Amino acid sequence: MSKRGNQLQNKGKRGSRRAAAERAGGSKRTSSKSKGKSAKDAKPPSAFRKWLKRIVLWGGGAAVLGVIFLAVAVGFAARELPSFYQLKATQNAQTILVRARDGTEIVELGPSFGEWLAYEEIPKNMTNAMIAVEDRRYHSHYGIDPIRLTGAIIEGVTGSRARLGGTSTITQQLARNLFLNSNRTVDRKAREAVLAMALEWKFSKEQILELYLNKVYFGGGAYGIDSASRKFFSHPAKELSVAEASIIAGLVKAPSRYSPTADVDAAVARAKTVLRLMKEQKYITAEEASVDVSAVNLRQQSGQNSVRYFTDWALPQLDLLLPETYEPIEVWTTLDVGMQRAATASIDANTPDGSQGALVSLDRDGAILAMVGGTDYVESNYNRATNAMRQPGSSWKLFVYLAALEAGYTPDDRVVDTPVTIDGWTPRNSSGRNVGETSLRTSFAFSINTVAAQLGNEVGFGTVASMARRFGVTTPISTFPSMVLGSSEVRLIDMTRAFAAVSARGKAVEPYGILRVTSADGEVIYKHEKATETTLVPDYVAAGITDLLQSAVATGTGRAAQIGRPVAGKTGTTSSNKDGWFVGFSSGVTTGVWMGRDDAKRVSGLQGGRAPAQAFAAYMRYAVKDRPVEKFDTDLNLPEWQLEPDDEFLYGDPDDYYFIDEQGNLVEPGRREAESDVPFGIEGERTEPSGAEEPPQAASDDFLEQATGQNLPPDPGAPGDGPRRDPPPPPARQDRTGQEGLISIN
Repeated sequence: MSKRGNQLQNKGKRGSRRAAAERAGGSKRTSSKSKGKSAKDAKPPSAFRKWLKRIVLWGGGAAVLGVIFLAVAVGFAARELPSFYQLKATQNAQTILVRARDGTEIVELGPSFGEWLAYEEIPKNMTNAMIAVEDRRYHSHYGIDPIRLTGAIIEGVTGSRARLGGTSTITQQLARNLFLNSNRTVDRKAREAVLAMALEWKFSKEQILELYLNKVYFGGGAYGIDSASRKFFSHPAKELSVAEASIIAGLVKAPSRYSPTADVDAAVARAKTVLRLMKEQKYITAEEASVDVSAVNLRQQSGQNSVRYFTDWALPQLDLLLPETYEPIEVWTTLDVGMQRAATASIDANTPDGSQGALVSLDRDGAILAMVGGTDYVESNYNRATNAMRQPGSSWKLFVYLAALEAGYTPDDRVVDTPVTIDGWTPRNSSGRNVGETSLRTSFAFSINTVAAQLGNEVGFGTVASMARRFGVTTPISTFPSMVLGSSEVRLIDMTRAFAAVSARGKAVEPYGILRVTSADGEVIYKHEKATETTLVPDYVAAGITDLLQSAVATGTGRAAQIGRPVAGKTGTTSSNKDGWFVGFSSGVTTGVWMGRDDAKRVSGLQGGRAPAQAFAAYMRYAVKDRPVEKFDTDLNLPEWQLEPDDEFLYGDPDDYYFIDEQGNLVEPGRREAESDVPFGIEGERTEPSGAEEPPQAASDDFLEQATGQNLPPDPGAPGDGPRRDPPPPPARQDRTGQEGLISIN
């Protein structure tokens, strides 16, 4: 082939390759264009789908881990749970049965568990009622109810309260009662759920129901259906009817609100709801559901209100009287049920509206017969009889006059009611006037302030304070002059104790409320022993103050306290009528009454001689009705130093004295010779034998006159107007310290 042909051939090959390349390029461009168009048409996956996919994956993983963790937690909890028999034996606190002095049961405190009933012994109506109202899917869940839990979550979001039950199943409630507290926290609810599933894991449904029905709290200290049945219906739980079972089952939701002893109507309405649910869940028929719940016979509760003031005061003393024990005990107290009712009624009937009243009543040995600390324990459990500190007003004058009587005064002594100022303090009488000279008895009966102030000033305000301490006042006592009118705050029980000591003729009285304590099997653990007798004041002082106290009721400010037999007592009213008091005694029973407002504001018309004295009389008529009438011992057997002196007392019978004759010999009493040459006449005249030299006088006439309080006859040989025959003036009466009284006596 020629060169040119070769060139043409090569040129043709290049053209063919170019054409092939162009065809290939065109095809490539076409393919690229087509590919770009497809990529443009396809949408990328959304962010929501990406996160949803992640959540599903992560959530599933977390759920698996959670299930594993929950299973492990439940397994460990089930392993650590006590056995069924250990849980049966668990008792959380001590049961205390309180009895009155005659053995009457007045209150039961602390948990009462009753008789333990096995599952087979529990009435079927009781288990059905509890499941119907508390956990309708009890037999199908494993400790927690997913449906109720979901409903609770929805309620939390929407704020709805349409469901009847709570979120806790019976098993969860049992777990909470056995192991947890009632705090509404997420942590506590989580632990409750774990423990509930552990209980379901370890025990059967029947065992869980047995534990629950024997331990759940039904109010009033009753734990378990047997205790509740005995408390509310006075019979064992084995005898529960459908209506009674519905009442008990209805208590679990709110024991205090639905208690038949607190609100019968609320308990009946709740029981009807339980019966309706039992009918809806096919546990009972329509006829059984229509039972009249209001016809159920409830146990009568006596003294459950005001008696708690007494038990709140007495039972804490068990910590000092008994060794530490958690066994059930019975406490026999000094309380008289009838007197407690009478005391409560007297306070309710006489306390002014908007005020509070309190009463304490003691037997002659200090045993508390009745105690009322307020008008309503449920409304306010503050015990005004033992804890409140209030000014006693004129009832405090008991200590002023006790101090005066001990210093030498008698009820018949004359004193003067006159204006007086002591260290810048000027007391005034409630009447606004002064009566002048009067007797000590009258000044006490009519509560004359100026006389009390003078007496306190004379005997000493510290002496009055010491007398109050001696008689049992435990609160701080001021020694300012105004203290004689009751400016120092005291407790009602202390004032009542002081008056009881007067009733006991000056012997100390210690209030007490517990006679004995026995174990459940009757063994005596503690018995009250009679206190050692302590004399506070002499008999004549006790007799004198009793005379004054009796006069205050018979003719003075306490006339409203008369009850048809001898009564001794004293009224007390503070400034602006903030407090009213009456404390007194009769036939061995001493009772103190206080009335006023807790905020110490004025009470219109409140005076010790009115409402408090009337409440005292209303109570005491019942308290002493079966006791013999006792007259008070007011005879004053005064000591020799206090007897009124007279001429015979000063000189005495010559035969009653030892005598030294002229030779210095001792002549015993009664052996002086009648024919003595040296007679000693009762008028004090003395003659000497004629021719005898008179011995020098051992003491001056001034000294002898001052010592004897008499005018001696003048010396016959001395200058003067002759012998003085003026009658001697009576000596100034002195107190036990030898100081003359400051009250003027005309």
